[in-house]
Amino acid sequence: MKQTIEALIVQAVESLKTSGVLETNTLPTITIERCRDPQHGDFATNVALILAKSAKTNPRQLAEKILAVLPVHDAVIKVELAGPGFINFFINPNVQYAIIQTIHELGCEFGLSTIGAGKKVQVEFVSANPTGPLHVGHGRGAAYGSVVADLLQAVGFNVEREYYVNDAGRQMDILATSVWLRYLEECGEVFPFPSNGYRGDYVREIAWTIHKNSANQYHQPIATVLENIPADEPQGGDKDVYIDALIERAKTLLGFEHYRAVFQVGLQGILQDIKADLSEFGVNYQCWFSEQQLMDDGSVEKALARLREGGYLYEKDGATWFASSQLGDEKDRVVVRENGQYTYFASDIAYHHNKLERGFDQIIDIWGADHHGYIPRVRAAMRALGADDSKLTVLLVQFAILWRNGVKVPMSTRSGEFVTLRQLRNEVGKDAARFFYAMRRSEQHMDFDLSLAVSKTNENPVFYVQYAHARVCSVLRQLDEKGWQRNLQSGMDNLNLLTAEHEIALLSTLARYPEALQKAALQYEPHQLILYLRDVAHEFHTYYNAHQFLVEDALLRDARLNLVCAVKQVLANGLALLAINTPESM
Repeated sequence: MKQTIEALIVQAVESLKTSGVLETNTLPTITIERCRDPQHGDFATNVALILAKSAKTNPRQLAEKILAVLPVHDAVIKVELAGPGFINFFINPNVQYAIIQTIHELGCEFGLSTIGAGKKVQVEFVSANPTGPLHVGHGRGAAYGSVVADLLQAVGFNVEREYYVNDAGRQMDILATSVWLRYLEECGEVFPFPSNGYRGDYVREIAWTIHKNSANQYHQPIATVLENIPADEPQGGDKDVYIDALIERAKTLLGFEHYRAVFQVGLQGILQDIKADLSEFGVNYQCWFSEQQLMDDGSVEKALARLREGGYLYEKDGATWFASSQLGDEKDRVVVRENGQYTYFASDIAYHHNKLERGFDQIIDIWGADHHGYIPRVRAAMRALGADDSKLTVLLVQFAILWRNGVKVPMSTRSGEFVTLRQLRNEVGKDAARFFYAMRRSEQHMDFDLSLAVSKTNENPVFYVQYAHARVCSVLRQLDEKGWQRNLQSGMDNLNLLTAEHEIALLSTLARYPEALQKAALQYEPHQLILYLRDVAHEFHTYYNAHQFLVEDALLRDARLNLVCAVKQVLANGLALLAINTPESM
């Protein structure tokens, strides 16, 4: 319907141009929006306000001239001038009935489009360090990223979902050393565990597995391990210096092969756990990209060489610096430390260089909100590499704060005090977790209320939407119990019987689904889809409470069944994009 209205407006504007009323050569983007109040019509446009300056007249006078030459169309029963120059369109109800036929014909494909034209888009999300299980903070990024990817795919983009595995660098060395120290405890050694080590029970489980499979193969006396090691923080030392010294001692005592063996057991154990958690949460990837691969195949060195050729690297204080301040960053950044080791940023430069080489039309990075300051330096790196940084979109996600019985749940991966994503899923279910995570703007602070998520009341938004779907299924079961048959074609032929206020409202709401889907996809806002589904559920529940569907009049009954089955289909389509189930009974 929007396209029809746009075509009518274009014809009217062209007519005014021909008569000399308008002198513009190009028609600006026409905005056509649904009216919030049905009394004001079904659609409204501000085209007169946009073109008033070109016409050298006020918007309302121009709107009157547009109305005077607006072509007549069977789909439009009335057009009105409103406010300072808005034009409101009232649509023929018979046209709106056609949406039911469309929904029934297209089924699960209703709402899909090709607006993305097959453009290659990479969506990288979660990418949590494999140093421990995913917690509820990661869950929000997982739900948001997967829905953004699915929405883009639904409107025609060729989407690749990717997880960047940070399997190189200091944090992984801290994990490996923590696992080895817990292994030494399994061997009978007793000592204070480092304050900066990873303390979660999962570290003990990995260490237990290593000891079970390798006995004392990696054992070293604790006196040898701690000999001449600087003091830890509780003893008045520096916790970072202490753990770094232990890392170097572990590498020296174990040797390269044994150290890497412990390292890999820790990495693979946690990574497999992450993969399983995400899969159970409805999140799947086409690519798991290893940071270590960038080191091993020379990608980091290659990317830095490109920066050096461009004159963007320089030496200072024994380190190598990237002159990112020349390209929009607030200050220059170290890419190679004094000890010759690459920084995390060096790996990120190489990683984005690799993304560009893979030929994506658009690169979408989904990061935690605490990474906001990282955006300018990555853009600077892309510019220094000679790339168009407009290809990069960074979406930020605030971590969710979990509340149980009015008490905030502590979150610390290092200390092991956190609620895992798996625990959350087991407590409230995948559907509620994904719905709650996605129903707010990603950058908006979120409090996750566990008691609300498990409640079976209308105040629980996911229950409210799913219950609408289940209610339609219940109506169809009651139809069978009565021994009545639903005549689909009869229902289509008699849709004009749907004249009740609730029915007209539902028709209008169902017709908005393709627009809501497209808006949610192109604006990277899954919550827009959820808001729409809640509107559908609200309109349906209101209709359900006000009218009987299984009436004696077979013609009216079939028309109403076709309407509520269209509701069921739209709810199923929307919930599928959220990877949320559509129960038939609740």
